[in-house]
Amino acid sequence: MSEQTIPLKEHLVNLKSCRHGGLIQETSEKYGIPETDILDFSANYNPLGSPFEYPGSGLSLEAILQKTLLKLREYPDNRYLEFRKAAAQFVGKTEVTAENIIPGNGSTEIVRLVVECMVEKGDEVILPAPTFGEYEMQCRVMGAKPIHPDVETIEAVPDEMLERAKILFLCNPNNPTGKLLSRERVEKLAKRCEAHKTLLYVDEAFIDLSDPAQTVADLAAKSNYVFVMRSLTKAFYMPGVRMGFGIASPEMAKALDTARLSWNLGAFANAMGTAFMEIEGGSDNPYLREARALILEEGQKLKARLDHIRGFEAGEVNVNYILVNISGCMMDSVELTERLASHGVLVRDCSSFPVLGKAYIRVAVRPPEENERLIAAIGDVITEWGRDRSKEELQHVIEKASEEGTTGGRTTCEYYPCHFEGQDCTFCFCPFYPCEDERTDGKWIKSSRGGQVWSCVDCYHVHQKEIVRQVLDCLMQDGDTDELVKLAWKKVMEPFLEGK
Repeated sequence: MSEQTIPLKEHLVNLKSCRHGGLIQETSEKYGIPETDILDFSANYNPLGSPFEYPGSGLSLEAILQKTLLKLREYPDNRYLEFRKAAAQFVGKTEVTAENIIPGNGSTEIVRLVVECMVEKGDEVILPAPTFGEYEMQCRVMGAKPIHPDVETIEAVPDEMLERAKILFLCNPNNPTGKLLSRERVEKLAKRCEAHKTLLYVDEAFIDLSDPAQTVADLAAKSNYVFVMRSLTKAFYMPGVRMGFGIASPEMAKALDTARLSWNLGAFANAMGTAFMEIEGGSDNPYLREARALILEEGQKLKARLDHIRGFEAGEVNVNYILVNISGCMMDSVELTERLASHGVLVRDCSSFPVLGKAYIRVAVRPPEENERLIAAIGDVITEWGRDRSKEELQHVIEKASEEGTTGGRTTCEYYPCHFEGQDCTFCFCPFYPCEDERTDGKWIKSSRGGQVWSCVDCYHVHQKEIVRQVLDCLMQDGDTDELVKLAWKKVMEPFLEGK
C-alpha cells in the first residue's frame, strides 16, 4: 500500500498554530484549579468589567437576549444594516458611513478576509517585530513571505521594501509593546504606503482603551490603501462573543463585504455588537472614558510595583497591558509563567513573539485588588524558586564535597566577596533559609512587593570555614536531606548561636 499523503497545500502541512493568552480552561485542567479561582493577566480586557454592570450604560443583557430569541429561527440579515450603521456612528468620524463598514467575527476573521483577498503565494508582507501573531499566521496560510523589521523603526521602512510588499501591518497601540503612534505619524506612513501601492493595515483593536483621538478611520474611508480594523471584544470585556469590523473605502468595502463569509455574525453577536456601539457618545461614552482613566492610573501604579521587583523592568503605559523585561530575573519567561499558572495566575509568556525570546512577559492592567494579587503571586513564586534552587544547590554541594571537600572561596564570582574577604562559598545558597532566627543577624525587612521577607545580608556564619566543615559532616550522612538539614541546625548552629 502506498504511503498516505495529506491532500492540502504543501506549505500548510507543517504550519504551527498561533499562541494566545486566556488559557483558563487549559490551566484548570493542568493544575486542578477551578476556573473561577484563576486570575487571568494574559489576556487584555476592559478593567471596569462588563458594561452591563456599569451604572448608566443603559444596556440590559436580558433585553438583548430577548430580542435575539426572536431571531433564532431565521437566518441573520446578511446585510447587517443596523450593525454597520452603529459601527459608523461609534467611530465618531463624519467621513465614515455604513458603506465603509465590513462586519467581522472578531479580529482574526477580519485579518483572514483581507489577506485572502489580497495575498498570493510568494507575496511579501511586512510584519513589524514584535507584534500580534495572527497577522503572520493568516499570511502564512496564504503562502506569503513575512518580512520582520523592528517595530521601533517601522516608520523608516525602506522604500524598496514598501515597493515589494503587498501589505504593511501596523498594530496601534502595538501588541505586545503598548507603543502608541500618533495620528500624524500614522498618516505620514499611510502616504508612503499609498505612493508604493502597499496597503497599510492599521489594527486599532485596543485604541478605545488607549486614545481614540489617534484613530485613522477617516483615512481608511477615503483611501484604497488604508484599512482599519476595530474590535469590540476588548473594549467591552466580551471575548466569548466574537464581533468587530473593518473600515475601508466604499469600493474596497463593497468588494470585501461580498467576499466575506455569509452570516459571519450570528444573531447574538449582531444584536450585542449593535447595542454596544449605540451607547450614547460612541467611543467617548462614560464607560470607556472611565476605563481609560483607570488604565492610566492603575497602570502607572502597577508599573512602579513591577519595577521594584529585582530583575523586572516594566515598559510604557499607554493601554491596558504592560510589556515587562525580566532578563535580570533568575527565571526565564517560560518558567515564570508556568510557576505563576500553578498558583492560579496567568501572564503572557512572550517567547512566541519574534525577537523577544524568553526575556519578556506581558501583563494586563486590572483593578487594584487584582493587581495586588499579581504582585503577591510573583513574590510567592520567586520565594518558591529560591527554595527549590537552594535544595538543588545543596544536593550539588553535598555531592561535590563527597568527592573534593569544600569549594572554598569563589574568587571568580562577580559577587565575591558578598560578606567578607576570604569567606567560604561552599553554601552560596544557605541550607537553612529562611531560619527566621535573629541571633544570626538576619532580620525581617519590607519587600518591594509590600510584604515581609527574611534578609540574610548581615549573616555570615555559614561562610566561616569551621562551621561549613561541621555542617557538611552532618549533611553527608545517610538519610533524608531535609531531616539532615534540621540535624545540622540543631548540632552545629544552635550551639554556635548560644555561645555568641
